[in-house]
Amino acid sequence: MNKKVLVISGSYRKGGNSDTLCDEFIKGATEAGNNVEKINLRDKKIGFCTGCYACQNTGKCIQKDDVQEILDKMEEADAIVMATPIYFYAMCGQMKTLIDRTVSIYGHMSNKDMYYIMTAFDGNKNNFMRTLEEFRGFMDCYSDLREKGVIFGTGVYEIGAVKNTHHMKDAYEMGKSV
Repeated sequence: MNKKVLVISGSYRKGGNSDTLCDEFIKGATEAGNNVEKINLRDKKIGFCTGCYACQNTGKCIQKDDVQEILDKMEEADAIVMATPIYFYAMCGQMKTLIDRTVSIYGHMSNKDMYYIMTAFDGNKNNFMRTLEEFRGFMDCYSDLREKGVIFGTGVYEIGAVKNTHHMKDAYEMGKSV
């Protein structure tokens, strides 16, 4: 089945390790016949949620930045990949800020497959669980979002370090499974 897949890369570094795994996921998902789009958060202007809740009346955030375009694509997608480097055992700030801004689509985003890609220098998968729990907390706020795959890109720091690991194959195979 041809699915609409949205890949959201939180990597601040172009060609960074989580960004590279996104590209490998895309390669697999595209070869499997899916329509894939990638958004690099580093290229987007995303302001913090101000908690004004104007979106509860309008269904749209009143801030004038790039978030509404991303949210529209999230709503349209059948599958969403969220990828982040891990800093201090948590997702990057840009990814968390985007998640906070999804308030305007609360109640409108459902029936999606979710995939998560995380990378860090730390080689202990257990230390990735905090970040995974952040993603799961986001997922729990919405109706019928299903966790379908997780990659813990352990032991990578320098740009390109992930290329010499099994994580590349894991990302490709996860993409093929969409």
